[in-house]
Amino acid sequence: MCARSDSPVLVADAGSSSLRLTVFGDGGEFLAEHRGDSPPGEDAPEALRQVLAEAPAPVAVGHRLVHGGPELRRHTLVDDDVRARLDRVADLAPLHVPPALTVLDAARELLPDVPHIACFDTVFHAGLPAAAREYAVPATWREEYGLRRYGFHGLSYAWAVEQAAGLLGRRPDQLHLVVVHLGGGCSACAVRDGRSVDTTMGFTPLEGLVMSHRSGSVDPGALTWLQTRHGLSAADIEDALNHESGLLALSGTSDDTRDLVRGRAAGDGRAALALDVFTHHCRRGVAAMAASLDRLDALVFTGEIGEDQPEVREEVCAGLATLGLTGGLRALVAERPDIISEPGARVLVVVVPTGEAQQVDRESRALLARPVR
Repeated sequence: MCARSDSPVLVADAGSSSLRLTVFGDGGEFLAEHRGDSPPGEDAPEALRQVLAEAPAPVAVGHRLVHGGPELRRHTLVDDDVRARLDRVADLAPLHVPPALTVLDAARELLPDVPHIACFDTVFHAGLPAAAREYAVPATWREEYGLRRYGFHGLSYAWAVEQAAGLLGRRPDQLHLVVVHLGGGCSACAVRDGRSVDTTMGFTPLEGLVMSHRSGSVDPGALTWLQTRHGLSAADIEDALNHESGLLALSGTSDDTRDLVRGRAAGDGRAALALDVFTHHCRRGVAAMAASLDRLDALVFTGEIGEDQPEVREEVCAGLATLGLTGGLRALVAERPDIISEPGARVLVVVVPTGEAQQVDRESRALLARPVR
């Protein structure tokens, strides 16, 4: 490779409604950071110039990409061929991939002489066993169209597993964990011996748990019924499920659990319903993931809600006595991995602050360090 793995790396994490740019030093420290609270667009080059002006010149740029599709199953250097493949998978994660490609293109134009590395959330789940991977649909759909469960939040899971293992004093390959990423998007993952063996998200990031403004799983028969009986188009349904559902739809006021906790305390019944549905689906997801493990060593929370919302963690754990979990959790007192279950708990509960950008930095350096063949 043409870049040193011990030099500054710029990490671009572009989401559906935000842009985070971070320059990491070789020890993982932040050298510069930019956070934007709007979808990246024409302002992406200026945001990049701003963060580049505040830090040493990066020797590489790592890009978080939610979906790699059926072809891109490893973190990889971006060339024109890889860039073309990314266009072909953009519609599989329409909220996430197009904004990330906007930033990728701007970064490649501004920094044409450094390696650009695509780090995919789907890579962590690339080895899912067939029983967890396959949908029970016609072979043509599976074999010709590539319909299968891909899984997401993989960069977050990789970071959380490593951090939890260090906190527990064991290697990742010695642990059976359920990890729950709760944020704008929500999912759960069964991790056996450090590897993903099941997850709640599927072909797209829409399946699984209830999310901020995404529905999570809905009976597919209900969706075809809406089309045939009420005349909704596929585009209408897709837009509603991605943008007008989840906590926002249930509460009618907000997709933010902090607002809903306050609303419930003030007697807002719809806020209470939204939280009840959210935590119920989360418990159901945790229990389903535990079914893919031989034992449950710990439940790990990560993501913005998982890290910052003690009421959600408490309600999820208090309702999972059948798995050996209990309530009475401690509050997280610092922004670092911590065990929050009571001393002597049968199943430990761990919180790991979100580390997707740090994991992109780590994966980028690992790829740069590989010998040239």
